[in-house]
Amino acid sequence: MSSSCIPKISLLRGPVALSHLMLRQFIRTGDTAIDATCGNGNDTLLLAEIVGVSGRVWAFDIQSEAIAETARKLSEAGYLDRVKLVQSGHENMAQVVRGNVNGIIFNLGYLPGGDHTIVTCAGTTVTAMEQSLKLLTGRGVLAITVYPGHTGGEIEQRAVTDWATVCDPKAFHVWRMGQLNVAPGAPHFIMIQKVN
Repeated sequence: MSSSCIPKISLLRGPVALSHLMLRQFIRTGDTAIDATCGNGNDTLLLAEIVGVSGRVWAFDIQSEAIAETARKLSEAGYLDRVKLVQSGHENMAQVVRGNVNGIIFNLGYLPGGDHTIVTCAGTTVTAMEQSLKLLTGRGVLAITVYPGHTGGEIEQRAVTDWATVCDPKAFHVWRMGQLNVAPGAPHFIMIQKVN
C-alpha cells in the first residue's frame, strides 16, 4: 500500500487532525516514534508512513483487540516491519524503548468501538508523559489529544494540564490548542516540544 492510501487532511476538524498535521511537520524519514495508545491503529499507521522503511515505531496498548487491529492495518499497508507492537500500558514505555525518540503521540480516553469502561487514567498517563519527555531528542515533540467527556476524563484532563503547565519553559515549549466553536468539554490538543 502506498502512502497515498493514508488520507491527507482536507479539513482541520478536531484535535486528531491537528495532531497529525503537527507530527508531519516535526517527524522525518528515518526517525523513531512512539504511539503510546495505538487503539484502532490510525496514529500508528501515520507514524509508520512518516518514518519510512528506515525508521522505527513503537506502538503500545493494553487491549489485545487494539494490537490486533493495528497489526491488521499495518500489514495491509505493508508497514508491519517498521513497527514493534507492545501489549502493555504506556507507563512502561521507558522499560521497552531505548535511544532518542523524535515524536510521541497519545490519544487518550477509550478504544473507539471497544469497551468504554477501559480508559486511560491520570496516574499512568502522567507517568508515561514524564517518561516521554526523557525519551525525546532535542526538538522532538509530544502530541496529546485529551478527551474530557468520558467518565474520568475530566480528572485526566486536569492532571495532564497541571503537569504540562509546570514543564520548565527553558526546556520545553508547551501549547494547548482546540476549536473555539465547540462544546466546552470537547477534546483538545496539547503539544510539547523539547528545546534541546
